[in-house]
Order: sequence, then structure tokens, then C-alpha cells
Amino acid sequence: MLTQSITDIIAVLRQYPLVPVFYHGDLAYTQNILKSCYEGGMRAFEYTNRGEKAREVFPELKKFVAEQCPGMLLGIGTIYKPEDAEYFIQAGADFVVQPVTTAAVADVCHKHSIPWLPAAATLNEIFHARELGAAVVKIFPGNVLGPGFIKAVKGPMPDANLMVTGGVEPNEKNLQEWFSSGILCAGLGSQLFTTTDSSSSDDLSKRIAEIMSFVQSLSRK
Repeated sequence: MLTQSITDIIAVLRQYPLVPVFYHGDLAYTQNILKSCYEGGMRAFEYTNRGEKAREVFPELKKFVAEQCPGMLLGIGTIYKPEDAEYFIQAGADFVVQPVTTAAVADVCHKHSIPWLPAAATLNEIFHARELGAAVVKIFPGNVLGPGFIKAVKGPMPDANLMVTGGVEPNEKNLQEWFSSGILCAGLGSQLFTTTDSSSSDDLSKRIAEIMSFVQSLSRK
């Protein structure tokens, strides 16, 4: 099984710094969303383990990515238990994202050399996650903590690779604030996938392309 190194995933997230965070139980619908994200210029996609169909959809989604979206990293999110991490890694997950930080899931990821992205909401939690070998630390919930939190963290931890998720808005003002604070990348959830855009692949792809172009134009450290 091919694996993505920590260096590889950080390079991808730095170049393509917006990551869609998405779950739907219908495979065809999810494939359309993923394809739109790919055509809009995204190269990392987090499919979340938030429904009973996740284990059924993910392996098929991995096949779809291999055939239709070369270069797209497909990760699995909302992982709490090591057995879930094991299942999705065996199904081809390129990275594993947690809404918390657990050593047991970290151990599974390290065993398979799969990048592990746990979540944190305090400086102490970020430190703990990095000590356990986190490739990137997810800052969640972003809308509660705010860009000021990132700036404060980057003082004592200037080399921390941080991904903010939760309440990130797909508009220039909000994205400018977040990326100016020093994040590596941002996860975009429900606000990216409006009812109108989701019903039109072309509209969604165009909107994503505009957002990606803006973010990639920002001067970042």
C-alpha cells in the first residue's frame, strides 16, 4: 500500500491549502462533490466517518479518486477509535483526522506510516499532539477560538503546522484573517456546499476555483 509521508502531506496542504470536509451516504452524490472539488483545484479531501454508510462509501470513493482524480489525497475524518483508523487505513486513507487526540489512534497511524491529524483547542493540547507525532494539528472549533488564538500559539510554537476547521467561511475576508494568522491550511465544511452549488457541479467547481485562486495568491509564511 502506498503511503503519504508527513513531508508529502504538508507540501500538498501548503500548495493547496483548502480541504473540503464532507460526509454523505450516497456514493454517486459524494463522487460528484469530490470531482467538483478536484476540478476546482483542491488536492486533499476529508471524508468524515459520520454515518452508517461511511465504511461502505469510502473504499469505493478511493477507487474513484484513483481513476478520476489523480493527485488527490483522500483522508478519513471523525475517527475516535483505533479499530476505525485501522479499517480506513486498510481501505486506502491517505491521512487520518481526529476531532480529539488519542494515543491509540496515533499508534495505528504511525504503525502504517500514515499522517495523523488530531484536534486541539489549547496550547497544552497542541503540545501533547505534537509530542505524540502529529503531522498537522487541527484547531477546532475555529469559530470559537478565532484567528487571534492562532497568532498567540505561533509565538511559542512558530513551527507548528496548524489546520483550522469549524466555522471557516468561504469568503475572502474570513480566509484572509485566518491565513494571515499563520495557519497551514483550512478545512471547509457545510458552508462550502450550499444547496445551489451542490446541485450544479459546474457552479461548485467555479466557486471553488475562485476561492482557491484567492488563497493561493496570499503571501504566507
